[in-house]
Amino acid sequence: MNDPKTPGWNGGQNAFGDFAPGLVHYTDKVLFDEVWERQGLSKRDRSLITISALTALGKIDQLQFHLAFARRNGVTDEELKEALLQLAFYSGWPNGMGATTVLKNIIDSEQGSDMHATDFDQIFPLGEKNDAYAQYFFGQSYLAPLASGSVPVSNVSFEPGCRNNWHIHRGGGGGGDQILLCTAGSGWYQAEGEDPVSMEPGTVVRVPAGTKHWHGAKADSWFSHIAFITPGEGVSNEWLEPVTDEEYGKLPKYGEKA
Repeated sequence: MNDPKTPGWNGGQNAFGDFAPGLVHYTDKVLFDEVWERQGLSKRDRSLITISALTALGKIDQLQFHLAFARRNGVTDEELKEALLQLAFYSGWPNGMGATTVLKNIIDSEQGSDMHATDFDQIFPLGEKNDAYAQYFFGQSYLAPLASGSVPVSNVSFEPGCRNNWHIHRGGGGGGDQILLCTAGSGWYQAEGEDPVSMEPGTVVRVPAGTKHWHGAKADSWFSHIAFITPGEGVSNEWLEPVTDEEYGKLPKYGEKA
């Protein structure tokens, strides 16, 4: 198993803050930072087990997150459909139907976005679905490589509401800085502990190496940016926890600037 390590989960903290410190600790530091990171099972298998348990218990509200999380962990849509069919027989037909409805809504939402992807007006190619990095994104993104060599340059496009996980670019000797240049649409960049930055065409952001950050589209707008990393010593990327719905929901909506 070669699952990437993604410690630093803070979903419980974002949801409850100081209200329930014990629950926050065991959710973030034990369940996600330890149990989900154990090597005895892949994250893919852990997702299937979790979905089976939640479906059997009728916990439809939690399946919205865990079905999407399973897809990011490598479970295909066809595998999820088959798993839910099997569960319908063993955990009760209403439970299976409810879980399948959640999955259908997730897929339908993405397909509805795909219908408008080619209508997004931008100067660079949209590219292909960014499946290789899907586990690190919420929603659909697209990747169009523009230049290779020592400084690869890509155009990254996000459907409305799509964003990548918190992550850190590392490097030394001047390397590891990320440069983001917004070319179309409207999106967000945010560094940990700082206010979000509204990105419009022409906005340029330099992300210093070692900065924990995320970027993605606004809730009502497609978004594209050019991205590249400055070359140097030991350049690498560390993917961390997703940007939670609570964090994203605090941002201004309808294209308002921060």
